[in-house]
Parts: sequence; structure tokens; C-alpha cells
Amino acid sequence: MSTVVGTIKEVLVPDIGDFKGVDVIEVLVSPGDRVEKESSLVTLESDKATMEIPSPAAGVVRELRVKVGDKVSEGSPILLLEEATGDSEVTGTASPSVVASEGGGSTAAPSVASGAGEPVLIPRTGPVPYEPISAPEAFKPHASPSVRKFARELGVELSRVRGTGPKERITKQDIQGFVKGALGAAPAPAAAPGGGAALGLLEWPQVDFAKFGPIETRPRSRIKKLSAANLHRNWVMIPHVTQFDEADITDLEAFRKSSSADTQKQGFKLTMLAFLIKACVTALRQYPEFNASLDKTGENLIVKGYFHIGVAVDTPEGLVVPVIRDADRKGVFDLARELAEVSKLARDKKLKPGDMQGGTFSISSLGGIGGTAFTPIVNAPEVAILGVSKATMRPVFKDGQFVARLMLPLSLSYDHRVIDGALAARFTTYLASVLSDIRRILL
Repeated sequence: MSTVVGTIKEVLVPDIGDFKGVDVIEVLVSPGDRVEKESSLVTLESDKATMEIPSPAAGVVRELRVKVGDKVSEGSPILLLEEATGDSEVTGTASPSVVASEGGGSTAAPSVASGAGEPVLIPRTGPVPYEPISAPEAFKPHASPSVRKFARELGVELSRVRGTGPKERITKQDIQGFVKGALGAAPAPAAAPGGGAALGLLEWPQVDFAKFGPIETRPRSRIKKLSAANLHRNWVMIPHVTQFDEADITDLEAFRKSSSADTQKQGFKLTMLAFLIKACVTALRQYPEFNASLDKTGENLIVKGYFHIGVAVDTPEGLVVPVIRDADRKGVFDLARELAEVSKLARDKKLKPGDMQGGTFSISSLGGIGGTAFTPIVNAPEVAILGVSKATMRPVFKDGQFVARLMLPLSLSYDHRVIDGALAARFTTYLASVLSDIRRILL
């Protein structure tokens, strides 16, 4: 590609409405920077709004006509731009804020280059000192859209950055200085598993276990580490209460066994979990507060008109929760077939992210393993989860005498901010009645 000189064009402030004498709070380019069409050149701020002025064409910045602190209006000159023409390439230095991947020793503005999936800082001379703001001061940070985008790309929380621009506005230099300072700061003590320090607890015990005997260090799987973080967040942030109950599934189990021959011919197993899903949908219709989520403010309850049931699946790598969508529209045979399919996908590590999203209520069944009761952790942003333990034959006093009945333990954990104890007891009582007489599903 040949190198030629393009047309020199003066870039002016475009129509910005009725604003006059607007402050220039940020100059985003320097002489020699190459910019693309629509990339931001300067940031202006009036009493009512902040706006970025885009480049009308691709080219190279040859001369700046404004600086931070100047006041401009419509038609004021911003800079001289040497436009690129046709297939020609205008000589100049790439603007790191626009063509970040070309890197190099630019001193115009910090930028982000995409390499190996991690952001790479292109340093600017004279970095801003690392001055994080304490929590009480972190309030409504002032920053332009481009700076906010830059901070998001680096994972920087703007409320923790001290602005050095006009009116304490945060600049890209401030973001870069914050990151460099954070990277250069002394490493903090190892966090307690689960973040005990953040809760004001004693530090996690640091023990040399090898002193007491042979040990083996086993790395945890990625799924288990992700699950641990989610479970800890949910346990700390959701006030859990668990309601315990039991359901007489003697007749239901007899019906399941009598129908199993038909499903086996079709290549899948009719499990109790399929009936549980159907029964839960019936209970959720009766008590819609359990098929809901709190909004971000916590002041409103979002009640869902669909029934996507999450089912915890135990795999060698850890627990995953695929979602059975539109469970209310599917029969028990359909649910059993889909459960077999998603369980196989989970164990073969072939679940897609979308397969585990959108759940409205979850079921964790340990019936095939054992136990009498447990406290499952609510899967946020849901507000309840049903735990199921192993059914056992027990003597139950019925119709004036003790008879052997198959009893299924139920453990319902719920978010106490949304659901109170009386409502939870009504839910499990109703669910137990549905499981005791499956004909209720038809009602």
C-alpha cells in the first residue's frame, strides 16, 4: 500500500443545540494520532450534559486547536485532520484509543490491546499516582463515556478512582494510574475461603498440615470453584430458612413402576423426579410468589408467567443445574425423556451456557443416595429450592390403624425476604398433597 499525503481538513464543533461556551474537559487525541471515522476527539461538558465530538472522517491528527479548559461553541475549530483518501495510508502514529492492537510507545492516551484474552495497558508518560478513594467518598464518579468504557474493559470500579481532571473528573490517565498502583501495591494477605475478612471475621487458620502426617494436594475442578463462589454469595446474601415436610408417595410409586415398562421400550427411564417437576409446577401455579425474583432494588417482586425448572445434576466435575424449560407444557413422559438427555449432556460436559439459564425454581434430589433431610441453598436470583431425600417405608397411622407407607422427605429452602414461614408451610403441605394424589395435577 502506498503512502500519500491526504487532504487537510479543519474539524469544527458540530451542532450541539443551544449550548454556548461549553467547557472542553478532555482531549482524547494528540498530533500524529491516526483516528477512524466516528472515533471520539474531545469531550465537552455543559451544565446539563456531557458529549463526545466524533471525527467526521478517518485520518491523522496534524494540529490541535483546543486544550482542556477552553470554551467552545458550534463552529469552533477543534483540530486539523489529514484525511485518508481511497486505498492510501496516511502517515502517522496510531491512536491507541482507537487502534489499540497496534500498540507501541504512544504517549497520547492509555488504551487496551486484546492479547491472549487479557487487557494490555499501553503506558502514557507521567502516570497519575495511585490514590484509591475510601468507601464513604465513592459517590457518583464523573467520567466521560469513553473513560467509562475504558474502565469497564479493565474491570476498574470508577467509584474507587480519584479524578484529577477539571471538577475532579476521572480521565483515562487516572484509570491507568489506579491500575498501575493496584498492581504495584503490596499483595494483600490471602483471603479466607469464602471471604471471612470482608465479614469482619478472624483470619482463616494457616496450618502446615504436612507437620502432622502425609498429605496430598488436589486441584479443584473449574465447575467446583465456580459453584463455590456462587453458593457462598447466595448463602451470605439471602436470608435462608428451610421448611421440612414429607409426602406419602405410596400410590405414586406404584403408578411409576407400572408405567416404567412403557418408557423403557421407548429408551428412557421414568424417574420420580419427572413427577416431582410436574407436582412443583402445580404448586407454583397455586403459590406464584415461589416462581419469582426480587428486582435490583429489592422493592419489587417479579412474578414469572413461565415455569423453567432447574435440576441439580451430580457429575464427576461437580454440581451443575440444567434447566427444563416450559415444564408446565410437557407431560411426565416428556419430562422423563428430557431429564435423561440433559443428565447425559451434563456428565459428558456438553451443556451449553444457555442450558443452565432462565430457571425460576430448582430441585435438588438426593433420593438415589440417601439421607433424611438437608438444607439446599437457594439458587439466586430464584427465591426457593426444593430438596428431596430418600423415600423410606414407615408405619403411618391412617384410618384408625398403622399401615406401611412410602414417605418422601421434602426440604424447602426459601428467601425469607420474599416468603414467610406460613406461606412456606402452605406450599409444602400443598405439594405433599399433590404427590400423595397425582390426580391433583389435572386440576
